[in-house]
Amino acid sequence: MPESLTVDELAARIGLPSSTIRMYQTKGVLHAPRRQGRVAYYDASHVERLTLVQRLQQRGFSLPAIAELIAAREKGESVAAVLGMGEADGPDDWVRIKVRDIRHLVPMGDVQPRLLLRAMRLGLVRWKYGWPHARRWALEAGGRLAGLRVPSDDVMDSFTRLRTATDAVAADFVRLFERQFWPELARKAGDENQLENVRALLVELTYTAETAVVGTLRESIRDAAEEFASRHGLLPSDDYQPAWAEQPLPPIAENLMDPAGDLPSEQEIENFLRRGDEDEPGR
Repeated sequence: MPESLTVDELAARIGLPSSTIRMYQTKGVLHAPRRQGRVAYYDASHVERLTLVQRLQQRGFSLPAIAELIAAREKGESVAAVLGMGEADGPDDWVRIKVRDIRHLVPMGDVQPRLLLRAMRLGLVRWKYGWPHARRWALEAGGRLAGLRVPSDDVMDSFTRLRTATDAVAADFVRLFERQFWPELARKAGDENQLENVRALLVELTYTAETAVVGTLRESIRDAAEEFASRHGLLPSDDYQPAWAEQPLPPIAENLMDPAGDLPSEQEIENFLRRGDEDEPGR
């Protein structure tokens, strides 16, 4: 039988005045009790909720911010959405997939339930209201790969490896946030804008992470393209000039014609730092 506590018993259990518990109900951070006649009875869910509220308050969140977090979570929204991390913004929109979309995305064979199930397990597809849904970016990328005739299983194998790598990158940035920013936020326990401060910092960190990851990925692809071209004899030499060598190169292939060169010595770097920008070589 579920535990039943009066407001006074709940107050004694949590260590709060009864008036505070009633105020939490008014503010929307504590759900209503079960009533039997004129007596209100609380249970373990109220103890759990009040423990959470106390923890968030200790971390500087105001009651309106706590109410916003709790309401969003009860509606099934993710923490990312609550914190303004682009859960439904442009390419991150969840869009419904129709059968013709699936047939367009799986041109190498029959559409099979196992492919959709695998995509769901990987987080690429969600099943909502009797329909599969996917992020807009996933549909676009899937369409391009399908146009290149890449088998669906190979696409999902690649996504699995990619997700492992991006999870590690995300964990690094979360550790950075926790180490560099969270202690200061935790010290400002009386700041009523705590949720907004957390949201602003995480959004800024997210965009910074995206910029760094995309830029680093481009560098990795350039290096991989150069290694591929060298391995397959595609690089120009004195006795071999491929047709593309006379054409303007896209940025992705710039390393093929513009090698990085040797690393400078520490002395060269020191000279550069002392010189500043007043005397730029080649200008």
